[in-house]
Amino acid sequence: MHIAEGYLPPLHAVAWTAAAAPFIVHGVIRLGREVRENPEAKLLLGASGAFCFVLSALKIPSVTGSCSHPTGTGLGAILFRPPIMTVLGTITLLFQALLLAHGGLTTLGANAFSMAIVGPWAGYAVYRACRGFGLLPAVFAGAFVADLTTYCVTSVQLALAFPDQESGFAGALAKFGGIFAVTQIPLAISEGLLTVLVVRLLRSSAAEDLLRLGVLRQKDVATKEQVPA
Repeated sequence: MHIAEGYLPPLHAVAWTAAAAPFIVHGVIRLGREVRENPEAKLLLGASGAFCFVLSALKIPSVTGSCSHPTGTGLGAILFRPPIMTVLGTITLLFQALLLAHGGLTTLGANAFSMAIVGPWAGYAVYRACRGFGLLPAVFAGAFVADLTTYCVTSVQLALAFPDQESGFAGALAKFGGIFAVTQIPLAISEGLLTVLVVRLLRSSAAEDLLRLGVLRQKDVATKEQVPA
């Protein structure tokens, strides 16, 4: 869930914006370098941003009047590494706040921290850890974790802002986490499978780009590994 405009207390909104800012600045620098050194990557960069925008705009009703949605950040993190996905994800959140009233400007920092920073980094770490099991299983695991981690962080953000009157932060975290888990776990599985399909398509149509990005290895191309999605 994107945290809605004005929902967080001002101090929390400022704190999450300050926490996200260094990652965004670093990502802008990395993105500029990637475009200068590899201008042919613009098409895949645009596709990664569009994938994130479309998936994260699909709001699905959850319990207690909330909503869930895929994040689409795993693909860009795997292709271009988390810093660049941070920029693409933040731009996605900004456009959605301005054009779709999904999220908000005051909560942009908090939403970026969960969806565009922690999600991509966690997903990429898991992808790298699972790469020895094959490309497609690693892609699935990375996209799954990037999605689910976003909602774990959002639960923490909301619990910090609105602790339960009796059980405090822990009780609020359990409540928010339970709300999201009902719909987000199957959504994370679905996103993982969809990301696998996209990477399989790219492996067939853009193998040279994937080799350059380090997603494919020479032995993958040589043996044409076949791993079930």
